Amino acid sequence: MLEGLLVGLQTALSLQNLLMVIGGCLIGTFIGMLPGLGPMSIIAIMIPVAISIGDPSAALILLAGVYYGAIFGGSTSSILLNAPGVAGTVATSFDGYPMARQGKAGKALTIAAIASFAGGTIGAILLMVFAPALSSVALLFHSAEYFALMVVGLSAIAAFAGSGQVSKAVLMTVLGLIMATVGEGALFNLPRFTMGIMDLQSGFGFVTLAMAMFALPEAIFLILKPRSVDNNSNKKITDLRITAAEAKAIFPVIGRQSIQGFFIGVLPGAGATIASFLGYAVERNIATKEEQEKFGNGSIKGLAAPETANNAACTGSFVPLLTLGIPGSGTTAILLGALIALNVTPGPRLMIDEPQIFWAVIMSMFIGNLVLLILNLPLIPYIAKVLSIPRNYLIPYILFFTLMGAYIGQNNATELLLLTGFGICATGLKFGGYPLAPLLIGFILGGMMEDNFARSMQLYDGIAFIWERPMTLGLLAIASILMIVPSYRSHRKNQLEITTADGD
Repeated sequence: MLEGLLVGLQTALSLQNLLMVIGGCLIGTFIGMLPGLGPMSIIAIMIPVAISIGDPSAALILLAGVYYGAIFGGSTSSILLNAPGVAGTVATSFDGYPMARQGKAGKALTIAAIASFAGGTIGAILLMVFAPALSSVALLFHSAEYFALMVVGLSAIAAFAGSGQVSKAVLMTVLGLIMATVGEGALFNLPRFTMGIMDLQSGFGFVTLAMAMFALPEAIFLILKPRSVDNNSNKKITDLRITAAEAKAIFPVIGRQSIQGFFIGVLPGAGATIASFLGYAVERNIATKEEQEKFGNGSIKGLAAPETANNAACTGSFVPLLTLGIPGSGTTAILLGALIALNVTPGPRLMIDEPQIFWAVIMSMFIGNLVLLILNLPLIPYIAKVLSIPRNYLIPYILFFTLMGAYIGQNNATELLLLTGFGICATGLKFGGYPLAPLLIGFILGGMMEDNFARSMQLYDGIAFIWERPMTLGLLAIASILMIVPSYRSHRKNQLEITTADGD
């Protein structure tokens, strides 16, 4: 291992590879800031550039830098505009955007930068130590376990519901699951619920739905209630530093979510999205009652948790990619294609046959995370000034990037019509007090859950896989606990309120 580290350090510190790290981080950060342009799009575009480099180590370092740079920068649009164009940063907007609305945009971006750096760095250390062992653990997960893992992710919806709104959150999750069924099914390659519209053959686009659920309602809200949001328009953005008390509060959160996020990222098919949702849910569930009330209203723990988890998961997703040749997410699937195009065969023998590639990527992650921190922290005062833009100009800006992100996502005009329709519906739901995050969670996880459930049904000739595989049964038991405990808390709270009212 020590010899591999030295080989990787020597390769990563060459002038060409240092430029690749810096270039990849810069490109990824700025692409991640733009709603709708996620790491998958830019990595797919940059594969021809990477192949033209010729050196597999340099090419993979460049693409890896773009990947975690995009996740690192993806928090910016979520915090400032409530427009998460990348699935892994949806949970960041739950507390990041309320902080920005409270005049704490600089502080929110600082916390996001620190949490991202810590998650990525700790994830790289864990990757370096546990990659050989974790590759064998990842082989234990089959379709049944992935289905159960998706159910665990869905069971976290109670974390996104306000007090007494668990039933509304469940309803929105079911709606998201229903929307995920539009398009070709997992068992049969036949269109479902498309109403004869060819553009719905592949289902609704994630970017379109994300923009419709978060960015478009915000623009409409600014138009409908201008006076309520104009008070902070021209205020100078201050409070860019975090206090010692705040640092002490997020320190254990970063530690826990770095480890949890990394291990979730190791599982092929899980990735940064599930890691960020589960990270947010876990931290909310273990918080005190007073702290739970702050989640969704500008909690620093609620911001640090998903930002740490998604960056750690990005690093963890390289374990199955490099050691098994199995993509851990859609982005690493594109990276797998790039490796094959470069005549590199990822798998158990990669560490033995081409150690300079394996260890150079790991060492470049340490360098890349440091570069991202150095780049982002000095830029925070300038990035945060987006909120100083008068609302008259900010509304068209949000609408432009919302429409552009939705169009680029599927490259057809139908997405603009869907965006408008969903955006109007989402605005009505928002005014009705329905949480929008569970809908998006149900939509994201619904497709993956259906695919894995269908494969499990075929392999085990029915639902026998639930009790035939102990790990699946254990994960489903955890999901049940995550659903029952918040409901019991809510019921108990209502009973106490009724008892108190009767006593008065």
